[in-house]
Amino acid sequence: MAKDKPTVTIYGTSWCGYCHAEANWLKQQNVDFTYKDIEADPQAKQELLTRLGGVFQGVPVTVIGNDVILGFDRPNLMDSLKTYELHK
Repeated sequence: MAKDKPTVTIYGTSWCGYCHAEANWLKQQNVDFTYKDIEADPQAKQELLTRLGGVFQGVPVTVIGNDVILGFDRPNLMDSLKTYELHK
């Protein structure tokens, strides 16, 4: 039985340069992801707050499988992508 691939979700805003830089970097890595704008989508904002235990520290916040990565932290993102075998 094949295991399901974990999803990659970026929580960000329309004006966040780091959010867009990370999205572009993930595209360069050939990683599929979902981008959720927490200002345009109240449900996405609530999802993010729930994941963070109600403590918001900024964007981007990236969820890869069970990993939650704060900021555009390439080393941690790459480690997580490798752990979940998402890096192509």
